[in-house]
Amino acid sequence: MHDFHYTDEQLWCESVPVSAIAGEVGTPFYLYSHRTLKNHFHVFDEAFAEIPHLICFAVKSNSNIAILRIFTSEGGGVDIVSGGELFRALRAGADPGRVVYSGVGKRTDEIEYALKTGILMFNVESSQELQEIHACAKKLSLKAGIALRVNPDVDPQTHPYISTGLKENKFGIDIERSLAEYRLAKEMPWLEIKGVSCHIGSQLTKISPFVDALERLKSLVRLLREEGMDIRYLDLGGGLGITYNEEQPPHPVEYARAIMASAKDLACTFIFEPGRVIVGNAGVLVTKVLYTKSNQGKKFIVVDAGMNDLIRPSLYHSYHQIQPVVRRERSMIQADVVGPICESGDYLAKERRMPAFERGEFMAVMSAGAYGFTMSSNYNSRPRAAEVLVKDERFYVIRQRETYEDMIRGEEIPNFLSQ
Repeated sequence: MHDFHYTDEQLWCESVPVSAIAGEVGTPFYLYSHRTLKNHFHVFDEAFAEIPHLICFAVKSNSNIAILRIFTSEGGGVDIVSGGELFRALRAGADPGRVVYSGVGKRTDEIEYALKTGILMFNVESSQELQEIHACAKKLSLKAGIALRVNPDVDPQTHPYISTGLKENKFGIDIERSLAEYRLAKEMPWLEIKGVSCHIGSQLTKISPFVDALERLKSLVRLLREEGMDIRYLDLGGGLGITYNEEQPPHPVEYARAIMASAKDLACTFIFEPGRVIVGNAGVLVTKVLYTKSNQGKKFIVVDAGMNDLIRPSLYHSYHQIQPVVRRERSMIQADVVGPICESGDYLAKERRMPAFERGEFMAVMSAGAYGFTMSSNYNSRPRAAEVLVKDERFYVIRQRETYEDMIRGEEIPNFLSQ
């Protein structure tokens, strides 16, 4: 469910007409519903009320500090994958004791930053990373809480680019080798083994891969405890999918029921790292039609948002529903919705049957709250879009649109070129 709806043929976000925001802010912009974000977080959190758990929102899915503040103010933690995400989380008010640090390529300075901050634990991706975290902890005389990210070799049945739990993926430590790595970690005095971590992929629409992974992890947890390791946390990552088109992903309550049934008597605190399922359908990308054109019968709708703003269709061939901001009687056509980027892969929809938009109209690209702005870029020297948050009858610009000056900040012409 979300709070984007039509009233008198106008698209509204909560109690604000989207066209009014577009008229004041300009396009393109990302638009989020505060009520939807908060409700989605509560639904996921409350689904696990029967067991000890911690919801660590995946910052990579939407890293705006205002969005993060919504979740931290509700008692949530965060899942980070970089020093920059840690910085954002702290600015948003995150409790360091509710921060887990994932990611396959942690730099030394990032590890030291996290140690000084006092995060809950690192999800360790490799043997060399384990050694580096120990060296950093020793240097700073600070104990490092760790879990090993175990790769269970479970097929998540999702897009290959967002599959992370198979042997051929770059993530994690093979489950067959993980016991030996845990034994090494046990001998490192500046490490504190706290848990086991796993993340098998993103946009999963079936429960069975999650349960299969958990069943494999349960055996490892028991072995580690038998060897005297105090496993207090089991981090099952994120990955629960949403409906973009015709997908029918399980509801968080259904997902929770299956996890709790499989995990009974495991006696640990579960960590979950939802991202897309919380923010995906809570946001849209609003864009304006610049031109319409036809080449030998093929129709194009040219808009002012491109692949630099929303790369998912170009990168993953992902589907995002296209809706008019103002509905009216119009014919239906088959067309491509394309942006201004100088790439043939710059599109938001291909060969899509849709209303015949006209020049100057506003268009809403739905389900864009996750991996939208966070994956945007300045390609073709295009300023990144504004971000707007609606709460009830008011809207707030939570990120100003970039200016041309913003884009070149930090660049410098050396003296020898200035002569």
